[in-house]
Amino acid sequence: MPWSVRPGARAWRCAPAPAEVRSFHFSLPDYATTPLTEIPSLAVELEVGRVFVKDESARLGLPAFKALGASWAIHRALAERVASGEPGPVTLVTATDGNHGRAVARTARRLGQHAHVFVPQGVHPQAVAAIVAEQAKVTEVPGPYDEAVRLAAEEAAAPDAVLVQDTAWPGYEQIPGWIVEGYSTLCAELDEQLAAEGVTEGPDLVSVPVGVGSLAQAVITHYRSRPSERASALLSVEPESAACVLESLALGEPVSVTTGDTTMAGLNCGTPSSIAWPYLRGGLDAAVAVADADSARAAGDLAALGVSSGPCGAASLAGLRAALTGADAEERRTALGLGPSSVVVLLSTEGDAANPHSTAGH
Repeated sequence: MPWSVRPGARAWRCAPAPAEVRSFHFSLPDYATTPLTEIPSLAVELEVGRVFVKDESARLGLPAFKALGASWAIHRALAERVASGEPGPVTLVTATDGNHGRAVARTARRLGQHAHVFVPQGVHPQAVAAIVAEQAKVTEVPGPYDEAVRLAAEEAAAPDAVLVQDTAWPGYEQIPGWIVEGYSTLCAELDEQLAAEGVTEGPDLVSVPVGVGSLAQAVITHYRSRPSERASALLSVEPESAACVLESLALGEPVSVTTGDTTMAGLNCGTPSSIAWPYLRGGLDAAVAVADADSARAAGDLAALGVSSGPCGAASLAGLRAALTGADAEERRTALGLGPSSVVVLLSTEGDAANPHSTAGH
Protein backbone atom coordinates (compact mmCIF):
# COMPACT_ATOMS: atom_id res chain seq x y z
CA MET A 1 0.00 0.00 0.00
CA PRO A 2 1.43 3.45 -0.91
CA TRP A 3 2.04 4.98 2.54
CA SER A 4 4.39 7.50 4.16
CA VAL A 5 4.64 8.29 7.86
CA ARG A 6 6.22 11.42 9.36
CA PRO A 7 7.47 11.03 12.96
CA GLY A 8 7.42 14.27 14.92
CA ALA A 9 4.75 16.04 12.84
CA ARG A 10 2.55 16.64 15.87
CA ALA A 11 5.29 18.80 17.42
CA TRP A 12 5.57 21.09 14.37
CA ARG A 13 4.10 24.58 14.82
CA CYS A 14 2.95 27.53 12.66
CA ALA A 15 0.94 30.74 12.96
CA PRO A 16 -2.91 30.59 12.87
CA ALA A 17 -5.18 31.79 10.06
CA PRO A 18 -6.61 35.33 10.37
CA ALA A 19 -9.73 35.51 12.55
CA GLU A 20 -11.58 37.85 10.15
CA VAL A 21 -12.10 35.09 7.55
CA ARG A 22 -14.94 33.52 9.53
CA SER A 23 -16.61 36.91 10.01
CA PHE A 24 -16.46 37.53 6.25
CA HIS A 25 -18.12 34.20 5.44
CA PHE A 26 -20.71 34.75 8.16
CA SER A 27 -21.70 37.99 6.40
CA LEU A 28 -22.50 36.22 3.11
CA PRO A 29 -26.25 35.78 2.48
CA ASP A 30 -26.00 32.06 1.72
CA TYR A 31 -23.59 31.14 4.53
CA ALA A 32 -24.55 28.26 6.81
CA THR A 33 -22.47 25.83 8.85
CA THR A 34 -22.22 22.49 7.03
CA PRO A 35 -23.27 19.34 8.91
CA LEU A 36 -21.05 17.17 11.08
CA THR A 37 -22.53 13.67 11.08
CA GLU A 38 -21.54 10.95 13.52
CA ILE A 39 -21.46 7.43 12.03
CA PRO A 40 -21.22 4.79 14.77
CA SER A 41 -21.03 1.88 12.32
CA LEU A 42 -17.76 3.23 10.90
CA ALA A 43 -16.34 3.53 14.42
CA VAL A 44 -17.12 -0.17 14.93
CA GLU A 45 -15.61 -1.11 11.57
CA LEU A 46 -12.43 0.91 12.13
CA GLU A 47 -12.12 -0.06 15.82
CA VAL A 48 -12.04 3.52 17.13
CA GLY A 49 -14.25 5.41 19.58
CA ARG A 50 -16.20 7.82 17.36
CA VAL A 51 -16.20 8.74 13.66
CA PHE A 52 -17.59 12.03 12.37
CA VAL A 53 -17.98 13.17 8.76
CA LYS A 54 -17.79 16.89 7.92
CA ASP A 55 -20.25 17.03 5.02
CA GLU A 56 -19.38 19.68 2.40
CA SER A 57 -22.05 18.61 -0.11
CA ALA A 58 -23.88 21.96 0.23
CA ARG A 59 -21.50 24.87 0.87
CA LEU A 60 -22.52 28.44 -0.03
CA GLY A 61 -25.02 27.08 -2.56
CA LEU A 62 -22.51 24.75 -4.26
CA PRO A 63 -21.79 21.02 -3.82
CA ALA A 64 -18.20 21.35 -2.52
CA PHE A 65 -16.07 23.26 -0.01
CA LYS A 66 -14.16 25.31 -2.62
CA ALA A 67 -16.40 28.40 -2.40
CA LEU A 68 -14.88 29.15 1.02
CA GLY A 69 -11.50 29.84 -0.53
CA ALA A 70 -12.67 31.43 -3.77
CA SER A 71 -15.02 33.90 -2.08
CA TRP A 72 -12.42 35.14 0.44
CA ALA A 73 -9.58 35.37 -2.11
CA ILE A 74 -11.70 37.25 -4.66
CA HIS A 75 -12.94 39.60 -1.94
CA ARG A 76 -9.32 40.36 -0.98
CA ALA A 77 -8.09 40.68 -4.57
CA LEU A 78 -10.88 43.05 -5.65
CA ALA A 79 -10.45 45.15 -2.51
CA GLU A 80 -6.75 45.55 -3.30
CA ARG A 81 -7.57 46.64 -6.86
CA VAL A 82 -10.00 49.27 -5.58
CA ALA A 83 -7.43 50.50 -3.06
CA SER A 84 -4.84 50.86 -5.83
CA GLY A 85 -7.24 52.82 -8.07
CA GLU A 86 -8.31 49.96 -10.38
CA PRO A 87 -12.03 49.59 -9.57
CA GLY A 88 -13.29 48.52 -13.04
CA PRO A 89 -14.72 45.11 -13.92
CA VAL A 90 -12.19 42.29 -14.29
CA THR A 91 -12.07 38.79 -15.69
CA LEU A 92 -11.28 36.24 -12.99
CA VAL A 93 -9.22 33.47 -14.60
CA THR A 94 -8.57 30.01 -13.19
CA ALA A 95 -7.89 26.37 -14.02
CA THR A 96 -9.97 23.68 -12.38
CA ASP A 97 -10.79 20.00 -12.09
CA GLY A 98 -14.38 21.16 -11.48
CA ASN A 99 -15.29 22.50 -8.06
CA HIS A 100 -12.88 25.44 -7.73
CA GLY A 101 -13.71 26.76 -11.20
CA ARG A 102 -17.41 26.65 -10.49
CA ALA A 103 -16.84 28.49 -7.20
CA VAL A 104 -14.82 31.21 -8.96
CA ALA A 105 -17.48 31.51 -11.66
CA ARG A 106 -20.31 31.72 -9.09
CA THR A 107 -18.47 34.37 -7.07
CA ALA A 108 -17.71 36.37 -10.23
CA ARG A 109 -21.35 36.30 -11.30
CA ARG A 110 -22.51 37.36 -7.82
CA LEU A 111 -20.12 40.32 -7.85
CA GLY A 112 -20.79 41.40 -11.43
CA GLN A 113 -17.38 40.29 -12.73
CA HIS A 114 -16.43 38.03 -15.65
CA ALA A 115 -14.89 34.56 -15.35
CA HIS A 116 -12.75 32.45 -17.70
CA VAL A 117 -12.17 28.86 -16.60
CA PHE A 118 -9.67 26.40 -18.09
CA VAL A 119 -10.65 22.74 -17.72
CA PRO A 120 -8.26 19.80 -18.30
CA GLN A 121 -9.02 16.41 -19.82
CA GLY A 122 -11.01 13.97 -17.71
CA VAL A 123 -13.46 16.39 -16.10
CA HIS A 124 -17.02 15.15 -16.49
CA PRO A 125 -19.14 17.05 -19.07
CA GLN A 126 -21.76 17.73 -16.39
CA ALA A 127 -19.13 19.46 -14.26
CA VAL A 128 -18.12 21.58 -17.27
CA ALA A 129 -21.78 22.38 -17.95
CA ALA A 130 -22.22 23.53 -14.35
CA ILE A 131 -19.40 26.07 -14.83
CA VAL A 132 -20.93 27.27 -18.10
CA ALA A 133 -24.26 27.68 -16.27
CA GLU A 134 -22.53 30.21 -14.00
CA GLN A 135 -22.05 32.36 -17.14
CA ALA A 136 -18.30 31.73 -17.31
CA LYS A 137 -16.27 31.33 -20.47
CA VAL A 138 -14.84 27.80 -20.51
CA THR A 139 -11.76 26.64 -22.41
CA GLU A 140 -11.28 22.86 -22.48
CA VAL A 141 -7.60 21.88 -22.52
CA PRO A 142 -6.41 18.68 -24.28
CA GLY A 143 -4.00 17.89 -21.46
CA PRO A 144 -3.67 17.40 -17.69
CA TYR A 145 -4.41 19.80 -14.83
CA ASP A 146 -0.89 21.24 -14.72
CA GLU A 147 -1.21 22.26 -18.38
CA ALA A 148 -4.57 23.93 -17.70
CA VAL A 149 -2.93 25.91 -14.87
CA ARG A 150 -0.14 27.05 -17.21
CA LEU A 151 -2.60 28.23 -19.85
CA ALA A 152 -4.77 30.03 -17.29
CA ALA A 153 -1.71 31.88 -15.98
CA GLU A 154 -0.84 32.98 -19.52
CA GLU A 155 -4.40 34.22 -20.11
CA ALA A 156 -4.41 36.15 -16.83
CA ALA A 157 -1.45 38.23 -17.98
CA ALA A 158 -3.93 40.29 -20.03
CA PRO A 159 -5.05 43.73 -18.78
CA ASP A 160 -8.06 43.65 -16.44
CA ALA A 161 -7.56 39.95 -15.71
CA VAL A 162 -6.83 38.40 -12.30
CA LEU A 163 -5.61 34.82 -11.82
CA VAL A 164 -7.50 33.15 -8.95
CA GLN A 165 -5.67 29.83 -8.75
CA ASP A 166 -5.86 27.43 -5.81
CA THR A 167 -2.27 26.29 -6.24
CA ALA A 168 0.87 28.37 -5.83
CA TRP A 169 4.31 28.49 -7.40
CA PRO A 170 7.28 30.82 -6.87
CA GLY A 171 6.16 34.31 -7.88
CA TYR A 172 2.44 33.50 -7.54
CA GLU A 173 1.60 32.96 -3.90
CA GLN A 174 -0.55 35.78 -2.47
CA ILE A 175 -3.95 34.79 -3.91
CA PRO A 176 -3.43 31.04 -3.28
CA GLY A 177 -2.57 32.03 0.29
CA TRP A 178 -5.89 33.85 0.59
CA ILE A 179 -7.67 30.77 -0.77
CA VAL A 180 -6.06 28.65 1.94
CA GLU A 181 -7.13 31.21 4.55
CA GLY A 182 -10.71 30.90 3.26
CA TYR A 183 -10.75 27.21 4.05
CA SER A 184 -10.07 27.96 7.73
CA THR A 185 -13.80 28.58 8.27
CA LEU A 186 -14.42 24.85 7.80
CA CYS A 187 -11.99 24.08 10.64
CA ALA A 188 -13.47 26.75 12.93
CA GLU A 189 -16.92 25.25 12.43
CA LEU A 190 -15.53 21.81 13.17
CA ASP A 191 -14.17 22.93 16.55
CA GLU A 192 -17.58 24.25 17.58
CA GLN A 193 -19.44 21.18 16.30
CA LEU A 194 -17.12 18.73 18.06
CA ALA A 195 -17.37 20.72 21.29
CA ALA A 196 -21.16 20.43 21.06
CA GLU A 197 -20.65 16.65 20.82
CA GLY A 198 -18.51 16.66 23.95
CA VAL A 199 -15.17 16.54 22.10
CA THR A 200 -13.56 19.63 23.59
CA GLU A 201 -9.86 18.86 23.04
CA GLY A 202 -10.04 18.27 19.30
CA PRO A 203 -10.09 15.03 17.33
CA ASP A 204 -7.39 12.38 17.53
CA LEU A 205 -7.16 12.19 13.74
CA VAL A 206 -8.38 14.17 10.73
CA SER A 207 -8.36 12.54 7.28
CA VAL A 208 -8.05 15.04 4.39
CA PRO A 209 -8.36 14.46 0.62
CA VAL A 210 -5.42 16.08 -1.21
CA GLY A 211 -4.90 17.44 -4.72
CA VAL A 212 -2.25 20.18 -4.65
CA GLY A 213 -2.48 20.35 -0.85
CA SER A 214 -4.26 23.66 -0.24
CA LEU A 215 -7.02 22.27 1.99
CA ALA A 216 -4.44 20.16 3.79
CA GLN A 217 -2.40 23.33 4.34
CA ALA A 218 -5.44 24.97 5.94
CA VAL A 219 -6.08 21.95 8.16
CA ILE A 220 -2.42 21.73 9.19
CA THR A 221 -2.42 25.48 9.92
CA HIS A 222 -5.47 25.07 12.15
CA TYR A 223 -4.22 22.12 14.18
CA ARG A 224 -0.52 23.02 14.28
CA SER A 225 -1.11 26.60 15.49
CA ARG A 226 -2.47 25.27 18.80
CA PRO A 227 -0.66 24.29 22.00
CA SER A 228 0.98 20.91 21.55
CA GLU A 229 -0.23 19.06 24.65
CA ARG A 230 -2.76 17.01 22.71
CA ALA A 231 -2.10 17.46 19.01
CA SER A 232 -4.31 15.80 16.41
CA ALA A 233 -2.82 13.38 13.89
CA LEU A 234 -3.35 14.47 10.26
CA LEU A 235 -3.61 12.04 7.34
CA SER A 236 -3.61 13.04 3.65
CA VAL A 237 -5.27 10.89 0.98
CA GLU A 238 -4.56 11.00 -2.78
CA PRO A 239 -5.40 8.91 -5.85
CA GLU A 240 -2.75 6.32 -6.69
CA SER A 241 -2.58 7.85 -10.18
CA ALA A 242 -1.81 11.37 -8.88
CA ALA A 243 0.08 10.96 -5.61
CA CYS A 244 2.32 14.04 -5.89
CA VAL A 245 2.34 14.73 -2.12
CA LEU A 246 3.14 11.13 -1.21
CA GLU A 247 5.95 11.05 -3.77
CA SER A 248 7.28 14.43 -2.60
CA LEU A 249 7.29 13.32 1.04
CA ALA A 250 9.15 10.14 0.09
CA LEU A 251 11.83 12.16 -1.71
CA GLY A 252 11.96 14.99 0.84
CA GLU A 253 11.34 17.70 -1.76
CA PRO A 254 8.40 18.81 -3.92
CA VAL A 255 8.23 16.94 -7.23
CA SER A 256 5.81 16.70 -10.12
CA VAL A 257 4.34 13.35 -11.12
CA THR A 258 2.70 12.30 -14.37
CA THR A 259 -0.99 11.89 -13.67
CA GLY A 260 -3.33 9.29 -15.12
CA ASP A 261 -7.10 8.94 -15.33
CA THR A 262 -8.99 8.81 -12.04
CA THR A 263 -12.59 9.17 -10.98
CA MET A 264 -11.23 11.40 -8.18
CA ALA A 265 -11.06 14.23 -10.73
CA GLY A 266 -10.70 17.02 -8.18
CA LEU A 267 -7.59 15.34 -6.76
CA ASN A 268 -5.98 14.64 -10.14
CA CYS A 269 -3.05 17.04 -9.65
CA GLY A 270 0.60 16.42 -10.43
CA THR A 271 2.42 19.14 -8.46
CA PRO A 272 2.10 20.24 -4.82
CA SER A 273 1.37 23.91 -4.19
CA SER A 274 4.59 25.75 -3.33
CA ILE A 275 3.06 27.41 -0.26
CA ALA A 276 1.49 24.14 0.94
CA TRP A 277 4.69 22.13 0.73
CA PRO A 278 6.42 23.42 3.92
CA TYR A 279 3.24 22.66 5.88
CA LEU A 280 2.83 19.21 4.34
CA ARG A 281 6.47 18.35 5.01
CA GLY A 282 6.37 19.71 8.55
CA GLY A 283 2.92 19.04 9.95
CA LEU A 284 1.43 16.03 8.16
CA ASP A 285 1.64 12.78 10.15
CA ALA A 286 1.05 10.43 7.27
CA ALA A 287 0.08 10.22 3.62
CA VAL A 288 -1.66 7.41 1.75
CA ALA A 289 -2.79 6.80 -1.84
CA VAL A 290 -5.95 4.89 -2.75
CA ALA A 291 -7.42 3.24 -5.83
CA ASP A 292 -10.53 4.50 -7.63
CA ALA A 293 -12.42 1.35 -6.64
CA ASP A 294 -11.79 2.06 -2.97
CA SER A 295 -13.06 5.66 -3.16
CA ALA A 296 -16.11 4.48 -5.13
CA ARG A 297 -16.87 1.90 -2.46
CA ALA A 298 -16.46 4.52 0.26
CA ALA A 299 -18.79 6.92 -1.58
CA GLY A 300 -21.41 4.19 -1.84
CA ASP A 301 -21.07 3.34 1.84
CA LEU A 302 -21.40 6.98 2.88
CA ALA A 303 -24.47 7.38 0.66
CA ALA A 304 -26.06 4.37 2.37
CA LEU A 305 -25.33 6.06 5.71
CA GLY A 306 -27.01 9.30 4.62
CA VAL A 307 -23.98 11.36 3.54
CA SER A 308 -23.76 12.51 -0.09
CA SER A 309 -20.11 12.21 -1.10
CA GLY A 310 -18.34 12.14 -4.44
CA PRO A 311 -15.18 10.11 -5.08
CA CYS A 312 -12.92 12.95 -3.87
CA GLY A 313 -14.87 13.50 -0.66
CA ALA A 314 -15.06 9.79 0.06
CA ALA A 315 -11.29 9.45 -0.41
CA SER A 316 -10.94 10.44 3.25
CA LEU A 317 -12.78 7.26 4.27
CA ALA A 318 -10.98 5.11 1.70
CA GLY A 319 -7.63 6.36 2.96
CA LEU A 320 -8.47 5.77 6.60
CA ARG A 321 -9.61 2.23 5.77
CA ALA A 322 -6.36 1.62 3.93
CA ALA A 323 -4.36 2.88 6.91
CA LEU A 324 -6.24 0.99 9.61
CA THR A 325 -6.74 -2.41 7.96
CA GLY A 326 -4.62 -5.03 6.22
CA ALA A 327 -0.98 -5.96 6.69
CA ASP A 328 0.95 -3.78 9.18
CA ALA A 329 -2.26 -2.03 10.28
CA GLU A 330 -1.27 -2.14 13.95
CA GLU A 331 2.01 -0.43 13.14
CA ARG A 332 0.15 2.30 11.26
CA ARG A 333 -2.38 2.71 14.11
CA THR A 334 0.50 3.18 16.52
CA ALA A 335 2.14 5.73 14.23
CA LEU A 336 -1.13 7.69 14.11
CA GLY A 337 -1.66 7.39 17.86
CA LEU A 338 -5.05 5.70 17.49
CA GLY A 339 -6.72 3.45 20.03
CA PRO A 340 -10.21 2.07 20.80
CA SER A 341 -11.44 5.40 22.24
CA SER A 342 -10.02 7.70 19.54
CA VAL A 343 -12.16 10.34 17.82
CA VAL A 344 -11.72 10.52 14.03
CA VAL A 345 -12.98 13.18 11.58
CA LEU A 346 -13.33 12.53 7.86
CA LEU A 347 -13.50 15.60 5.61
CA SER A 348 -15.97 14.82 2.83
CA THR A 349 -15.05 17.70 0.56
CA GLU A 350 -17.77 17.34 -2.09
CA GLY A 351 -21.22 15.89 -2.60
CA ASP A 352 -22.06 13.36 -5.27
CA ALA A 353 -23.44 16.11 -7.49
CA ALA A 354 -20.08 17.90 -7.63
CA ASN A 355 -18.25 15.23 -9.56
CA PRO A 356 -20.50 12.89 -11.58
CA HIS A 357 -18.37 9.79 -11.94
CA SER A 358 -20.22 7.22 -14.02
CA THR A 359 -18.11 8.18 -17.04
CA ALA A 360 -15.38 10.31 -15.48
CA GLY A 361 -12.02 10.02 -17.15
CA HIS A 362 -13.55 9.70 -20.66
